[in-house]
Amino acid sequence: MNTVPCTTLEAGCGLCALRSRRLFTRLLAGGGALALAAPLGAMAQVQPGTAGEVGVMNDVGRASRMAKLVPAEQVEGAAAQQYVQMMRQASGQRALAPPEHPQVVRLRSIGQRLLPFTSPWNERARQWKWEVNLLLSNEINAFCMPGGKIAFYMGILQKLQLTDDEVATIMGHEVAHALREHARERMGKTAATRGLIEIGSSLLGLGDLGRTFAGMGGQLLSLKFGREDETEADIVGMDLAARAGYDPAAGVTLWQKMMAANKGAPPQWMSTHPASDTRIREIQLKLPKVQPLFDKAPRPSKRFSPPAG
Repeated sequence: MNTVPCTTLEAGCGLCALRSRRLFTRLLAGGGALALAAPLGAMAQVQPGTAGEVGVMNDVGRASRMAKLVPAEQVEGAAAQQYVQMMRQASGQRALAPPEHPQVVRLRSIGQRLLPFTSPWNERARQWKWEVNLLLSNEINAFCMPGGKIAFYMGILQKLQLTDDEVATIMGHEVAHALREHARERMGKTAATRGLIEIGSSLLGLGDLGRTFAGMGGQLLSLKFGREDETEADIVGMDLAARAGYDPAAGVTLWQKMMAANKGAPPQWMSTHPASDTRIREIQLKLPKVQPLFDKAPRPSKRFSPPAG
């Protein structure tokens, strides 16, 4: 399978988001990222009155043991390499927003408030070199790679006319994937599955055909983990946003907008993502636990507007 990422940043490239977000899971070689954009650097101090609150921390289980099958340094190094490659490609196509762009300023301002609350979820986050960039694509997408490499696409800000609270909800969600090491877990499961595939194919005498069928089965098995990962990221993301002073109820309006923008989306059982109405119900169930965090958190001193539609 070709592991070169989709290089187009044009609207309508349906595979670009998926590849750009998950391609790094196929990279096995580590390596440091080259500085294309200034990291967020030293984070603001954790706000008093919110850091010690439980929130939803007791609602989220331990990280999967499968993640430990792949070294964290290796995953983060591969992600950093892929992120640098993506940003270089975008820069070469004049699709990387400059630091002074109003929406870059906005995203990094929100990140400065949210990211200090990440280390209780993952101690490695203290040493991550966080970066936040904006890709000038009409795609409705955002991601955070392992190691704290964040990118938003202009389409998600512009087409959905996101408020700061909704941006914080998305950023929290994507950061949660990195904190909970969902990609590392998938890599561990893939490594384990491949080992079993080789043994099973050899015993059954199926050769390459056996590997193909077993590989398809592994993909179907991963669907339920994808749904669980997404639900967990929603919950942790709400917690992070609330601690940073952003309204966690914005998750409801966010997914209402997503539902309107994605009419005709496949049903839940065909997707790795929970259906939007399911997400809204889960968010509403968890709101009572994160609302006290938001109530106690200092509010942002500055509010930003979405880009003109």
